[in-house]
Amino acid sequence: MQAIKLREDYIKLGQALKAGGLVDSGVDAKFVIQDGLVKVNQEVEYQRGKKLVNGDIVEYNGEKIKIEK
Repeated sequence: MQAIKLREDYIKLGQALKAGGLVDSGVDAKFVIQDGLVKVNQEVEYQRGKKLVNGDIVEYNGEKIKIEK
């Protein structure tokens, strides 16, 4: 599991997927989220703009990202 360090209070889901290297672009992030392929804290998330905070875990395609302060 890789970690993304927060520079601010939160990072949006689409940005986190891109920053973690799980998708190549924001457009790719949009489609995988819309298709219900992304989980946040073990629940399917459909909002690309979902704000992720310290401790959140994102799962996509067998990969996990932990959001850290």
